[in-house]
Amino acid sequence: MTIECFANQAFERRRSGWTRGGWCALLLLSLSVLSGCVTVPDEIRGTSATPQMDLIRVMNAPNLYVGQESRFGGRVADIRNEANRTRLEIVTLPLDNAGRPRLDEPSEGRLVAYVNGFLEPVEFKNQLITVVGPITGSEQGKIGERPYTFVVVKVEGYKRWRVVQQMVLPPRAYDPWWDRRYRHVWGPGWGPGWNDGYAPVQVETVVTE
Repeated sequence: MTIECFANQAFERRRSGWTRGGWCALLLLSLSVLSGCVTVPDEIRGTSATPQMDLIRVMNAPNLYVGQESRFGGRVADIRNEANRTRLEIVTLPLDNAGRPRLDEPSEGRLVAYVNGFLEPVEFKNQLITVVGPITGSEQGKIGERPYTFVVVKVEGYKRWRVVQQMVLPPRAYDPWWDRRYRHVWGPGWGPGWNDGYAPVQVETVVTE
């Protein structure tokens, strides 16, 4: 048997083995990832399937959206305890499909969210949060010395988030047809030492519960 014939047989065996189990496993993994990406926590799910999340649109005409359920999130810039409620000033960020603020996107503006009861300022200042509840209008305030019109939300549910950093090691380049049983059969341009190293470790900033 020639080397070329032996290599062709090895390729066919590798391909048939991957076809039987590999594609099935890949499909199941893809489905699990997709289903996990769209889960909104119960605390901020609300009652509407399509809550208002376009702050810029609401800012242009707040009174048109009074009573409409909304979901907004971002970073708490200021917190103030009142007699029976807590006022949160939030620098909003676009949300992902799970309701988490996206750190890679610019802010859309600020809003004021009123939460019934007392919230500890130390635990909420500068933290990420997502709130859900009806829009109640707007109120005048200031950012520094500059006048600002804040959209106001009455909070019916909220979720705090943590920011963590994790190291990600990119996977070694992988040939799905390769089988270690035929590791001594090399095609043109391939051989020991090809892509033996890994790519540099990357650090990702992740928003999580």
